[in-house]
Amino acid sequence: LPGLALALGLPGSPAAAQVSSQAPADAAVRAAELFEEWDASSTPGCAVGVAEHGLTVFADAWGMADLEWGVPATHRTIYENGSVSKQFTAAAVVLLALEGRLSLDDDIRDYIPEVPDYGPTVTITHLMNHTSGLRDWGSVAGMSGWGRSNRTHDHDWVLDIISRQSALNFEPGHEYSYSNSGYNLLAILVERVSGMPFAEYSKERIFEPVGMVDTEWRDDYRRIVPGRAAAYARSGDGFRIDRPIEQVHGNGGLLTTVHDLLAWNESLTDAHFGEDFVRLMQENGVLNDGRSITYARGLSVGETRGVPSVTHTGATSGYRAFLGRFPEQHLSVAVLCNVANVNPGGLGAEIADVYLGGIMEDPVLAVPAVAVPEPELARWEGLWVEDQTGQPTQVAVRDGALHWGGTPLHPMSAGGDRFAIGTSGRMLSLSDDAAVERDGDVEVDRYHRVEPVVASDFTVADLQALTGTYHSDDAEMSLEVVVDEYGLGLFRRPGRRITVRPSYADAFASPLGLVRFLRDESGAVTGLTIYQSRVYDMRFDRIR
Repeated sequence: LPGLALALGLPGSPAAAQVSSQAPADAAVRAAELFEEWDASSTPGCAVGVAEHGLTVFADAWGMADLEWGVPATHRTIYENGSVSKQFTAAAVVLLALEGRLSLDDDIRDYIPEVPDYGPTVTITHLMNHTSGLRDWGSVAGMSGWGRSNRTHDHDWVLDIISRQSALNFEPGHEYSYSNSGYNLLAILVERVSGMPFAEYSKERIFEPVGMVDTEWRDDYRRIVPGRAAAYARSGDGFRIDRPIEQVHGNGGLLTTVHDLLAWNESLTDAHFGEDFVRLMQENGVLNDGRSITYARGLSVGETRGVPSVTHTGATSGYRAFLGRFPEQHLSVAVLCNVANVNPGGLGAEIADVYLGGIMEDPVLAVPAVAVPEPELARWEGLWVEDQTGQPTQVAVRDGALHWGGTPLHPMSAGGDRFAIGTSGRMLSLSDDAAVERDGDVEVDRYHRVEPVVASDFTVADLQALTGTYHSDDAEMSLEVVVDEYGLGLFRRPGRRITVRPSYADAFASPLGLVRFLRDESGAVTGLTIYQSRVYDMRFDRIR
């Protein structure tokens, strides 16, 4: 039933105390309506908790915790919360810093020398706000076919993969790029500095003091955890099991309930661990060029649809999660789900808007767009490539508006050469030979226009010139580039064929990422490189 916590008179609910609320009288009903799709005995589902001024005002669950055994979900069900876990890893490091046992500006190699020396210092703070430049170890593992859902990795595997990387994605502090590697290294750091297993340190210093009685790390995925929900993904007309099979944790892997998450949020509000602790946790990252980013230490500190917020989402296998705190209204929202095809951030924002009385804004442009005739917009259509990474973006007019990939561009000049990129706050200036993206006064990306290619543009000789074996020590794998009846393709052990699709000269889109062939001054192919969102330039040498 909607608002089950109220009916049961759970501790901390309005049955025990009255709170001043902006929420409408039918808030519980409206919140429950968001989960109608999952309110069945044949589907997985979600649990939700809402607290105002530290008191639980809503807690309920929909769907099943276990489809095989027919176990319904409740608001006390234990779920895995994906990357919502990162704030707890950050909290453990911040506590050690406040005890004087480390500095957040220390070189991570002082504690974990297995990390290669790349020249510029990678600090603990770089790891915490995803500005380290370290490649995401799971993405590297996935290239070889042994990704996080295919092998039981542990922290020894994490260190082994990180230690083999010969390059960073970028200089530390240059930009923000989400990487789980940093948070697995932080978990290892806590263990080495504290002298205690990371899970034990977290329990003793964080979970027990806050009253998180049903929270623990999934450091052994085979351990029996009473009350834990299984996780699922869509499969045809039904679902399949989609649970983690890894021991890696710190980046994710926290088992918890919505009630424990609300208790944690309240500990940040009332500064349970002190004002300095809260300040450091919520201190936004700053890039080398002086720009501030919304990511702090395991938390995203900014706004949600115009309302100041401290949030994070999570996704691991079939688990999904959201935890949000709206400090000015003293409101917290926790969402935990055991099905992959939900949008936890969207649901969390919708629930918050219900309990905030509808004060959230719809995304709007800060400055109204200028009307530009469609023929003027069409001159920018084509394929544009980012100078540094080679990543292509298709620019086209759709429904009367110019789109940068899937993002609408809003004209900011009568000449139609300066645009706002969606509602991001960034600007794009276009000319015949270059496009420049700026964040305020800072140039963040530069692009050039290229001629797209299609399969029919290639001769057999063109394709044969690309064939051969390519090897990467960093990825610990080889790729065989072949030409067969399907055209150009990649073979990866133990026999999977990976289809590639031409994009522009020597560049191909693939499930592995953007594949670009590299040539020497004579034009001979010497290697290839793969670009992904979390691995920028994985080099493969051609073996002759």
